[in-house]
Amino acid sequence: MRRILHADMDAFYAAIEELDHPDWKDVPLVVGADPRKGSGRGVVSTCNYAARRFGIRSAMAIRRAYELCPNAIFVPPRMERYMEISERIMEIFHHYSPLVEPLSLDEAFLDCSGTDRLFGDAATLGRSLKDSVRSETGLIVSIGISAVKFIAKIASDLEKPDGLVVVQPGQEAAFLAPLPVERLWGAGPETCKKLREHGISTIGELGRRELKDLPGGGQGKLWKHLHNLSRALDDREVVSSRQRKSIGEERTFGTDISDSDRLRQRIMDLCSELAYRIRKSSFQGRTITVKYRFTGFETHTRSRTEAEVIVTEGQLRRLALDLWEEIEERRGDRSIRLLGVQVSHAIREDQQQDLFGSGSGFSSAKSDGIISLEKEKKIDSAMDQINERFGKKLKRGLSHN
Repeated sequence: MRRILHADMDAFYAAIEELDHPDWKDVPLVVGADPRKGSGRGVVSTCNYAARRFGIRSAMAIRRAYELCPNAIFVPPRMERYMEISERIMEIFHHYSPLVEPLSLDEAFLDCSGTDRLFGDAATLGRSLKDSVRSETGLIVSIGISAVKFIAKIASDLEKPDGLVVVQPGQEAAFLAPLPVERLWGAGPETCKKLREHGISTIGELGRRELKDLPGGGQGKLWKHLHNLSRALDDREVVSSRQRKSIGEERTFGTDISDSDRLRQRIMDLCSELAYRIRKSSFQGRTITVKYRFTGFETHTRSRTEAEVIVTEGQLRRLALDLWEEIEERRGDRSIRLLGVQVSHAIREDQQQDLFGSGSGFSSAKSDGIISLEKEKKIDSAMDQINERFGKKLKRGLSHN
């Protein structure tokens, strides 16, 4: 019998901020842009439960969050810190199963089938994992356990914060029946609206209908998928090696920027943050994309695909700034409200290289006045060690020369 566990950290970013700043605990805390600076643009990344009591939610406009609770503490995201804690949590998960499928920095599926003798029954397993996360990180995780993958995910959310919900084998349909159709994976607002127009508001009601009685006669993959889920039919496995297709960073500015030098600096800052994430995730991609949005939400991108993978901060900056020069020629005096840099065109795992090992294909000689990628990687690594030890104080210049 399968035993699939879904672990979801509670208010992850905000919980880490409370961990690092104990005096912020139990007061409304919002991770996102500062609404008192610039024009108050941006959205809420996450917030603690004290802030949620005021109606603040993730993805809400930061200006609206400020209106709901002007006395809340607003702090910018610290992705390096969140990634550091995430890595520790994933290591804990791997102590319980080799099959861990991360969905994001703060949640993952674990296939714990066949671990009864090691960890006991499902409830004992869940409590053990919760205790391990709390003792090793000081953070709280909510857990759902079921033989059905998507049910484990639903279960983890039902008793937050600090929840533990076990759906016993054979009880899946009864567990799902009273829940609203919005709980189903793939059921967006329009889909749920159509279901409700057909008198279907709960998962149980959907499961009792015949496929042909659904909107549009049940035609199409979506309706068959939702109908199967409503009957607890989901044979998807936990996939531990799911490969990321792209990785990127973007920022919406508090005040639109038109100055070319300031925009170039923002591009370099984004490249620094993205390069750090690439190194930590070992992502290998060959296409770089610069995204930009004018005042008025008109959005464009420019991309370039390289012969070799893009792995160092120096590479990112040179390529992104080259693309930016092309954009500058067409921008005129128009102001920019958002910039982003992304690397995609991921190399398959069986094609990935030990980039700077022997036979990597990268030359260690100096070329065109730019030092070798091998040396760039060593510099990047040294900067990481300094910044991670003493805090992110040092920044790279435009080049290593």
